[in-house]
Amino acid sequence: MNLAHAFAESARKQPEKIALCWGDREFPYAELHARARAVTARLQNHFGVKPGDRVAVWVKNCPEFVPTVFGILTAGGVVVPVNNFLKPAEVAFILQDSGAVAVISDASLAEAQEKVLALRPATKLFQVEEFAGLPSSTINPPSSSESDLAALLYTSGTTGHPKGAMLTHGNFLHNVASCVAALDVRADDRIVVALPQFHSFMFTVGTLLPMLSGAGILLLKTLHPFKNVLEEIARHRGTILPSVPSFYRALLAVPEFGKLPLRLCVSGGAPLPVEVFNEFTRKFPFPLREGYGPTESSPVATVNPIYGENRAGSVGKPIPNVELSIRDEVGGELPIGEFGEICIRGGNVMRGYWHQPEETAKVLRAGWLYTGDVGYGDADGYFYITDRKKDMLLVNGINVYPREIEEVMYQFPGVKEVAVIGLPDARRGEQPVAFVAAADGVTLDEKALVQFVRERMADYKVPRKIIFLTALPRNATGKILKTELRRSPAAK
Repeated sequence: MNLAHAFAESARKQPEKIALCWGDREFPYAELHARARAVTARLQNHFGVKPGDRVAVWVKNCPEFVPTVFGILTAGGVVVPVNNFLKPAEVAFILQDSGAVAVISDASLAEAQEKVLALRPATKLFQVEEFAGLPSSTINPPSSSESDLAALLYTSGTTGHPKGAMLTHGNFLHNVASCVAALDVRADDRIVVALPQFHSFMFTVGTLLPMLSGAGILLLKTLHPFKNVLEEIARHRGTILPSVPSFYRALLAVPEFGKLPLRLCVSGGAPLPVEVFNEFTRKFPFPLREGYGPTESSPVATVNPIYGENRAGSVGKPIPNVELSIRDEVGGELPIGEFGEICIRGGNVMRGYWHQPEETAKVLRAGWLYTGDVGYGDADGYFYITDRKKDMLLVNGINVYPREIEEVMYQFPGVKEVAVIGLPDARRGEQPVAFVAAADGVTLDEKALVQFVRERMADYKVPRKIIFLTALPRNATGKILKTELRRSPAAK
């Protein structure tokens, strides 16, 4: 079994059932499956894509994302979703690192495409719109197995560059089966996709889960104003809404949200504030359940029981056939209630990082995935995340590493020292704040420095504020003391 076969089986069983809704358009399973085969034929016949070749998908949210993903998988290719908020240089790095043989993009990104092509002239790039009118073609799909690579999902890395998490067909099939059981997903469910499709949360829960379980997708065309969101969910009868805490916080001011036909809301991507959960529960009739999981676990690892007790502040219990453990620095398992690193074991855990054996060895040890998140478990099997061992920020549920921002800021003339920390933000969860010391005799222009970063990095990575100091605090060995910076009154 592989993901392409599982999708084909869903289409075979219910060809006329609506698989995806997008504004006024509805796509039956048979149509999406035919489009996927057309993508496969184009990849094989025009671009020579072979089993194991990486194919990047660089698009804004659109219905074509689904057949494009399954078309690549049917060809035996490896899907490389690209964050469409990234700047051209960041996109070019992912294409280079993954060795993508082709890029499928969309016309709305034409300006950025030109810049990427200037950086990587040999890139084979074509628009997703080209597939719209192609007939379903005769193809020769290879027989991928569960152990074969299905996707490289890039996550920011402490080295300043993203790392490609290698996820197999078996990883995703395992995670989908576990999610079906944990969320009680049914054939008449319609999962609302309100987040970017490239995100690991939506790649699995918003795309693979509904398409392999025979359910449906409601792909929202826009999130603004919220009136449009409410109308779309009501009109197409969305039943499960997976999103991030900032989205649910905003919905608290929309009382009409409680009248929708939803039966379940799931929060992930960042910690759900207890006050948001409590107010949501008071205002709305359907449950909100918090879950957790890094990209490296496909990504879902835990969720609060949808029929059992929900514990505010907890990320819930491990989903079926997944284990969690709290471990110390040397890998020893810690008892209930003690703080340590959260580790995950199960068929959903990645094979490793693409071409990074040393980084892989740091996080995959003795069958466990070391997440870098710190927390504890209670006597009833619920887990709690209290901190992050790594220096990572979560901005709107997307991983951001300070080192990556710092490396760019160091390139600005006159910057002597820089340190980036994350500070709480009511709307986005966290925001990066930069502390900068200028070289002797240099006066830095804050606006010019911000613009310099903005031209090279996604907007959500650009520091919200830059604080200039004569020197950054360091310890005896020269390491910058970020703990002191966080306590600085200037950072508030």
